[in-house]
Amino acid sequence: MIKSKKLVKFKEISHGFFGRNGGFSTGIYRSLNCGIGSKDKKENVRKNLNLINKKIKCKNNNLILMKQTHSNKFKFISRYNKIKSNRISCDALVTNIKGKCLGVLTADCAPILIYDKDIKMIGAIHAGWRGAFNEIVKKVLIFFKKKGSNFNNIYAVIGPCILQNNYEVKKDFFKKFIKKDQKSRKFFSIKKNKTYFSLNSYIKYEIRKLGIKNIEIINKDTYNFRNNFFSARKSIKNKVNDYGRNISVIMIN
Repeated sequence: MIKSKKLVKFKEISHGFFGRNGGFSTGIYRSLNCGIGSKDKKENVRKNLNLINKKIKCKNNNLILMKQTHSNKFKFISRYNKIKSNRISCDALVTNIKGKCLGVLTADCAPILIYDKDIKMIGAIHAGWRGAFNEIVKKVLIFFKKKGSNFNNIYAVIGPCILQNNYEVKKDFFKKFIKKDQKSRKFFSIKKNKTYFSLNSYIKYEIRKLGIKNIEIINKDTYNFRNNFFSARKSIKNKVNDYGRNISVIMIN
């Protein structure tokens, strides 16, 4: 588990970015696969999620995950807004309820954990390139502001994801970003006629544009097997028909 240097100082919250080590799954899912949507044995995934609950000290029925679709939709969970399921169709979760643990599953996309130390509100965001391009992070942060947040009190941590050296993209991908914002050029590099994109730097740029200064990047490449994270792109390259999911969580104690 990796802890954020910025978030760890706040004792009123628990959080963590988990890789693939320390669980019950076997084979290509070895071992801490938390992907409910994977083809792994459901019993093993449930055991892995229970390990996460114990680590964070979250009651088993209070871990909330998402049915992620690379959208820009988010869900606010409040004491007045009761949820019927612990798996919600969206790509970001926000809450101000103590004991509700928000989880985001990734396998190259960027997990983002948000905390406002003043209004005591947390968020967990799943941002692949589509979500980032369609401003899911901005939508969540603007919602924080509507709920009374001062951006000086917000901490945003961008977790392990695929890094630029391994994130090759096509030319139409490049053109799409440049058409939206010419300044996006700086997040692309060209090597040997191939184009590469820096997802986490782009997300940091989008957050900083809002005036938020407390931003941290955990610069771990999920594609690099030595870092012990699940990677969808690596699995596809190795012609494996499925892959596990990493989990990142945050909770108000």
